[in-house]
Amino acid sequence: MLAIWGNADSVNVQKVLWCCEEIGLPYQRTDAGRRFGVVDTQQFRALNPNGLVPTIVDEGFVLWESNAIVRYLCAKHAPGTLWPLDVRERAEADRWMDWSSSTLWPALRPMFRGLVRTPEAERDARAIDAARLETLDALEILEARLSASAWAGGASFSMGDIALGCAVWRWMALPIDRPPLPAVQRWFDALSERPTYRTAVMLPLV
Repeated sequence: MLAIWGNADSVNVQKVLWCCEEIGLPYQRTDAGRRFGVVDTQQFRALNPNGLVPTIVDEGFVLWESNAIVRYLCAKHAPGTLWPLDVRERAEADRWMDWSSSTLWPALRPMFRGLVRTPEAERDARAIDAARLETLDALEILEARLSASAWAGGASFSMGDIALGCAVWRWMALPIDRPPLPAVQRWFDALSERPTYRTAVMLPLV
């Protein structure tokens, strides 16, 4: 059985968990990271020298980096669905996965940490609002894409939506001012109808 190391409330671990739920792939998850520790143990560092989650072991094959894991699982278990067979559609999904990690989440992360993981008395309101505006700028790019396409990768739900959906849940769940983004809202509402998304991603923010 697939082994997953990582805490279920991690944005990156949730990508892998949601992917497995969509595929219907059985897995065994071990809490690791943040309050659970484990990642500095010799056993874990032998799997992932970075000391980060998620990390998986699949029939002896060890893999880390959340997007790489999602791609691997989709290619192995969901070709033609989560893993688009058309090379251009797959490239679109790849692009939005990487954009989520390189642009959207770095913009959103300071606001998430400021509002969720920082005591109220210690919060930097200006930094939080600056992150909100930076995130909004990024989401305007996603808005344009989703105004022209039902899903990130094209006409069908795919691995690209998985990476994006985990970050966008934080944007939607935080107590902030959110100007309307109709296409993003339509897409998020469609994600929210998926039981797998509600199970793996729409958890209380901690």
